[in-house]
Amino acid sequence: MNFINIAGHLGADPEVRFTSSGKKVTTLRVATRTRKGQTDDTIWWRVTIWGEQYDKMMPHLKKGGAIIVAGDVHKPEIFTDKEGKPQISLEITAYYLQFSPFGKPGGNPSGQHSGEGHTQPQFGGQNFAAPLNPYAQMPSGTPAKGETFDDEVPF
Repeated sequence: MNFINIAGHLGADPEVRFTSSGKKVTTLRVATRTRKGQTDDTIWWRVTIWGEQYDKMMPHLKKGGAIIVAGDVHKPEIFTDKEGKPQISLEITAYYLQFSPFGKPGGNPSGQHSGEGHTQPQFGGQNFAAPLNPYAQMPSGTPAKGETFDDEVPF
């Protein structure tokens, strides 16, 4: 398992589908930026959320909104954008979602944070920075945090 944390902005509203067995799957498209010298690079992430654990959060996730995601990263894909430039797309199975403190939860594309009066939405006393321990929702059979096995070490 390759665990990763990203912070970025939504490229579209969440998309909800159901498998043939009725399992709910929500997909987010998240853009992250890195600066190399004078050049900004954008990496697109396809974030998959299984089940209904973040349903209360979904109505507040809109295109342009800032979000933090932690989860298992999968094999990268390379595609060509509308301008003919090669782009990289990575997929994450999310174990943890949180509104970013650097963007308004309603979809503030600027991503700026004033520092005053900013709070994350709460419903029924639940803060959307749940679960507090993202390792608690990892699939069974996954090594615990920091645990490695001798046959997995490449040297």
